[in-house]
Order: sequence, then C-alpha cells, then structure tokens
Amino acid sequence: MSNFSFASAQAPLPASVLAEIREDLDGRDGFSLLELPFSTPEFEDIRAGAEAELRALLGLAGDYRVLFLQGGATAMFSLAPMNLLREGESADYIATGLWSRRAAEAASRVANVRIAATGDGRFLPPPDDWRVSRDALFLHLTSTETAEGLQYFAFPDLDRVPIVADMTADFLTRPLALAPFGLIYASAQKNLGVAGLTIVVLHESLLRRAPSGVPGPFSFARQAADRSKVNTPPVFALAVAGKMLRWLRLGGGLEAASARNARKAETLYAALDAGDFYQCPATSGDRSTVSVRFQLAEARLEPQFLREAEDAGLFHLKGHPAVGGLRASLYNGVTQEAVEALALFLADFARRRG
Repeated sequence: MSNFSFASAQAPLPASVLAEIREDLDGRDGFSLLELPFSTPEFEDIRAGAEAELRALLGLAGDYRVLFLQGGATAMFSLAPMNLLREGESADYIATGLWSRRAAEAASRVANVRIAATGDGRFLPPPDDWRVSRDALFLHLTSTETAEGLQYFAFPDLDRVPIVADMTADFLTRPLALAPFGLIYASAQKNLGVAGLTIVVLHESLLRRAPSGVPGPFSFARQAADRSKVNTPPVFALAVAGKMLRWLRLGGGLEAASARNARKAETLYAALDAGDFYQCPATSGDRSTVSVRFQLAEARLEPQFLREAEDAGLFHLKGHPAVGGLRASLYNGVTQEAVEALALFLADFARRRG
C-alpha cells in the first residue's frame, strides 16, 4: 500500500526530484551538497540556474529582480513594509483569513496599515469592493488562504498601486500575469521544495525606494546587489528549489501544472460534493485548488476519520488548529494518484459511517 501526504507545511516531492537529491547527498568529489560552501563557483551555478529557470517559467522581464532569502513568508510580513515604506507612508491590506490578518498585524508594528477589505473566512471580497486609499504605496493580499481554503484566481491592475502578494500556497501552480504586482513572495516548502527558503520577485521601481536603515541581511536592495549572498544563503533549500523549477519546466511549464492541479481539485471536490456527509465552507467560486478545506456533517467522527485515513495510507489531513476541520493540500508535488486514493476513501468512509 502506498502512503500519501496532504500536509500543508511541507509538501511531498516528486520521485524524480528525490532521486536527484539522494545523488547530491551522496556527494561528488567526496563532498555532499550539504557541505557545499556558498562562496564557490558551484553554488553560484546553482543560484544562477534556479533564477534562470524561474525567469523562464514566469516570462520574467529584466525589470524584476529575484531574491533567494532565508526564513519564511511570516518573516516577510514585517520585512516587506520595512523595505517598501518610508517614514509616514502607508499601505493597504486585504484581510480575508488567518494568514492575511497575521500579515496585517505584523506590518502594523512597523508601518501605517489600513484595511481595504475583509472577509469572514467563507468568501473573498471582490476587487470592486476593495477600498484602496489614494496615497497607499502598495496593496497587500494573500492569494490563497490555506486555513480557510480560499483562493484568488484573478488580480486587478490597480495602476498607481502595486500589489504585494503572499503567494506561498499557489506560487508556480498556474500561469501568472505579472503586471499588477510590485512584489511576490513565497516560502519554498509548498510548491518548490523544502523549508528554509523564501523566493522574492521584486520590481525595480520598489527596490529603488528601499530605506537605507534596514539591516543588510533583511535589506532587499543589499540582497539584490549581492545576489542574495549578504549572509549565508540556504544552500540546500535553494538547490532543491532549482530541481523543482527544472521539473516544472520539463513537465510542460505552468500551463501543464495548472491543468494537473485543476484536475486534482476537480477530483477531490467531486468526491466531497457527492452527498451531504462532507461540507466545504468556502463559497464555490472562491474554493482553492491547492488547499481544500472540508468538514464532516458529524464532527464527532473526525478523530475516527483521521485514524482510518492513516490506516489507508492517507496522512496529514487535519485542518489548521485555528480553524479546525479537515484539509487536503494539493501542491505541485501531490500526484493525481494520491488524490484519487483520497477520493475513494472519502466515498467509502461516507458509505460506512454516514
């Protein structure tokens, strides 16, 4: 029996990528990838190769810079406003769920923050309802609220106000028009490998605005000038991200990734919507294709559901503790086979326990 992970924190890796990692860990010339100094030409080849793959996948123009930084998206909640706002300037935030609210709370400690729109965890306020301030330097949003299972599928071009987006959950799961965005950031562990790396895509117009007082390791301008090597970069995580980027390109690019992810989501939602045993709180038009939140009609059965799911080889289905319920994450590395196994289990469990 195969085991499948639907974890939100660390997604599974494709078998071919895992095989490449094992080879690198065994080492070449007597040294493992884990021992590679970042000052070597070999590491610069890894960094430059990963950037080239990312640029090719996104069609990234030369006026966007790519940073490979330590830490996760949570650190960016503070670092983004620290780097983009000067004293007295303000930014607007869309607060639609757990992670966007946390981003706004963190930013409010270092900058002037205004809430342009809110949601109740079941829907996403449409752009027509956003109250964007005339003097906002940027608008921040979270493209996928993983705890609630919500996702934005289109982004307006706000003209004078660039969008800053936490895209950790759905970065490189679909094609993306970059024009509305001044900055995109994403932790790597969901769609691009392992924890410890945050990818930042930043337009040069915002890079030029960076305040001078931000400490070097946290300064986008310094990191851009030093090719993400102001401090020791996360060598291993960056190498894995490079392999994932190459895997995506060889697998047909973002159009193909989008088709695979849409098929996985359709398979799972069809199983959940087949009767009234399962419930999806998210409004149908805002349902995420990468983070599927659901509940049992009888909540008392949830512990039994999780035990039986693990017995069937289906792991990490418990929802975020702040929201509750159940959740299946369908990131790039999750296979159609895994989703079909989960769909069969859902039908079987409902038949036996419903």
